[in-house]
Amino acid sequence: MLETQSLEAGYKGVKVLWGVNIKVHRGEIVSILGPNGAGKTTLIRTIMGIIKPYSGKVLFEGKDITNLDPHRRTKLGLYLVPDTRGLFPEMSVYENLLMGAYLVKNRSEVEKKLEEVYGLFPVLKERNKQKARTLSGGEQQMLAIAKVLMGSPRLLMLDEPTLGLSPKLSAEVTNTIKKLRDELGITILLVEEKVHYALKISDRVYVIDQGNIVYEADRTRFASAEEILRKYVGT
Repeated sequence: MLETQSLEAGYKGVKVLWGVNIKVHRGEIVSILGPNGAGKTTLIRTIMGIIKPYSGKVLFEGKDITNLDPHRRTKLGLYLVPDTRGLFPEMSVYENLLMGAYLVKNRSEVEKKLEEVYGLFPVLKERNKQKARTLSGGEQQMLAIAKVLMGSPRLLMLDEPTLGLSPKLSAEVTNTIKKLRDELGITILLVEEKVHYALKISDRVYVIDQGNIVYEADRTRFASAEEILRKYVGT
């Protein structure tokens, strides 16, 4: 469904990614693990079109999207929840959700999507009129995911969705991500530093370090979280 081929990218001429090759198949949850500064965020921003690659390709559903802008990638069903969450802090929960549905022209379809996300995140229905900035960290992350769901993503990328959350909230968010795949059929590409959470829900993992893929395995061959941390993530 998604593939990068020999992808190289960076910032202001400084290369961060060095020939990265990954694949994400339809219906999978795939995690990109690695230490701070390894290139995880650069990779998914390049996949999303926010960063232009120096060389290599990004393929989505067999189509070369390397030169498409982010908006056109979104129209194809490729979405990103950034580590900054991408919320409108002064808007209400409801207004943020409507902003996520900007590509949906049919009002009845918007209402249907609202009911769907409220079913997944009942707390957001309770906080419907509350400004996004007044929500807790966990609620803001749920809103960030729900906002993107309003656009009906086919493949959803999440950048550090448990960042700054307590262990309890991290587990809740991780379980929600699994539900997106299991119940809604959304393919997931997850960037995460909390290895234990990622391994619980992933079908496959890649570890990136200094811009190179240094480890790849599917669920049948996962190393333990402790081994991955010791050998590759360095924490």
